[in-house]
This record gives sequence, C-alpha cells and structure tokens, in this order.
Amino acid sequence: MIRLRPYKACDAEHIIKWIKDEVSFRQWCADRYDKFPITADDMNKHYNNFAYADNFYEMTAFDETGVVGHLIMRFTDEEKKTLRFGFVIVDDTKRGMGYGKEMLILAIKYSFDILKAEKITLGVFENNESAYYCYKSVGFKDVQLNETEFYYIFNEDWKCLELEMQG
Repeated sequence: MIRLRPYKACDAEHIIKWIKDEVSFRQWCADRYDKFPITADDMNKHYNNFAYADNFYEMTAFDETGVVGHLIMRFTDEEKKTLRFGFVIVDDTKRGMGYGKEMLILAIKYSFDILKAEKITLGVFENNESAYYCYKSVGFKDVQLNETEFYYIFNEDWKCLELEMQG
C-alpha cells in the first residue's frame, strides 16, 4: 500500500535516478528543464521557484520500501477550481505493477476532498502510451482542444494530448 505526502528535498535523489534516458526525461518534463540529466539540486532549485506559492503542491508517493512515485499539482486559475497534474513519475523498477494508478487515485482523492478542486487536467505526449492508458484507467477523459499543443523535441513535433476529470 502506498501513501502520499508533501515532497521533501531529499526525495529528488531518488526521483532523478528513475529517468534513464533523454526520451523518457522529455516525456516526463517536456521542456521545463534545460538539460539532461538533471541533478537533485536542479530539481530542488526548480521547485524552490514555487516555494511560497499557495497554488503549487509537490507530492511524493511512498511505501514500506521508501519513495516510489512523484507528481506535482498546481491550480491554473485564481478561483482554485482547476488543478493540473504534472511531472508524474513512478520508480522505474516498479512500473507496470499498479503503483502509478494507486498514486493517481490518492492524488485525485486529495485534489477533490482536501484541495476542493472541481476539475483536474493533465497533458501527456502521444508517444507515452503507458502513461496515457494509466491516466485513462483512473477516469481521465480525452479533451478536444481548438488547437493541438505540440513540443519540438529531438527534431520532431511531439503531440500533447489533453485529459481531464470532473469532481
């Protein structure tokens, strides 16, 4: 059984080790970091930019073995009704074992019950099928946008799929 708690700076040492190559790194963070690989320091400096924001929540999933997952949640509107998930990742040795789904279920419950969000959104690259199907398995639905978002990565256009869930 996993649990969710606020992120601690020491968690970064675990999280950065789960990203083995630059493709999975970009699937995880898009263009939010300048270089691969990142260090624990890079990750903590990035999060320190939001340290005093009251709309940004870094969360860590853990079980009896230690840190097993991570994600951020941030409100995208001033009314704090719409929450966006990002930087969703699970220990690479535990992928395919239900940890991602379990972590998302906890984060969804926290978002609706504690943060009182009315809607949760997230983006996932079309080339990250396992993440896409994990999000769908916990209830996220596809959203058709007027304009599809693309990121130019490795000399390719990566299509970003938009998903959401209503409270």
